[in-house]
Order: sequence, then C-alpha cells, then structure tokens
Amino acid sequence: MSTTTTVSIVYFSGSGHTTKLAEAVAKGASSIAGTAAKLIPLSGEHIAKGRYENEAVLTQLDASDAIIFGSPTYMGGPAAQFKAFADATGGKWFASAWRDKLAAGFTVSNSPSGDKLSTLQYLFALAMQHGMVWVGLGELPMQPNGTNRLGSFMGAMAQAGFDSPEIAPNAEDKATGEVLGRRVATLAARLRG
Repeated sequence: MSTTTTVSIVYFSGSGHTTKLAEAVAKGASSIAGTAAKLIPLSGEHIAKGRYENEAVLTQLDASDAIIFGSPTYMGGPAAQFKAFADATGGKWFASAWRDKLAAGFTVSNSPSGDKLSTLQYLFALAMQHGMVWVGLGELPMQPNGTNRLGSFMGAMAQAGFDSPEIAPNAEDKATGEVLGRRVATLAARLRG
C-alpha cells in the first residue's frame, strides 16, 4: 500500500489564467509531506461530437485520494469543455468510483464577482452527485496578507481582469489557491492515515 497521498487537480483553462491558479493549488498541496499533486489539464482535443473521451484521465482520477475541480467562469457557469468532462463521468457515478473521495474547487473570471459562485456551486453539485466529501476554503475573507480577498468560502476564486496570465491572477489570489491545495492535502493525508 502506497504511503503517498495523491491530490489530482483536473481543470480546463481557456486563456491560461485558470492554469496559473491550478498551479498554485498544486503548489499548496505539494507543500504537505507525502503528497503528490497531479495537474490534469482538460483539452478540447479530447471532445468528440460534444463528448469528452479520455479514459486515461478518468483512470488517474480513480486512483486519487482527492480531486480538485477547476474551470473558468464563462457566462455564469463552468466552461463547456469542463462540462463535457463532467458529463463523461457518468460511468464513474454509476459505479460509485469516487464515493468518499475528497473534493474541492476553484474558478477564475474577469471581474471581482463574475458570477464565480455559480461555477463553484456547479463543482460542488458534481462532487455531491459522486458522493464525494467537499472541502471548502476554510479561510476568513480579506486576510491581512490578501488571501481570500474575494470572500469565498466554498472554494478558491481569482480575478483575471483584462491582464495576461503572466500578471493575473495576482499574488493574493494565487496564495488563496495554495491555501485550498494545502487544506485538501492535509485532510487527505489524515484520512489516509
């Protein structure tokens, strides 16, 4: 039996901002001893006729102790590419393959609100459909160091504005992603024993 805890971060990124937040989440998870954080970017090339098809990704998620979902917020919800992936997890739902795994989520949008809460609620509902155990951010809003500056409890939120991914998300939003990754990895390690 492996003593390594695996935290997989599965996400879609349209312009690179969500990738930057996913990397911050992975950095936070990796900071917990004995944790392997796996970045799993979703790609449109794995979507055929509207259906996501990549069994290797689904198998990798099966082997994970925790799955952190990430998507930009487009038009008040998750990106279509992420939704195609989520719809393709129906077989995992039917088999209860992810039941009792830890789950969490993060999102990025242009503006401070940008209806990011709708995306986090979607990611939460996806996790609940799978019988997973949701882990919120656990950080009070507007900390002196800037973490959770957007005031989310359900997961990590970041703002892209009109800046390039080299500039946004800003350092505070990336630090918020690290908090989420650390929290999930810490809890996953405790559950693994």
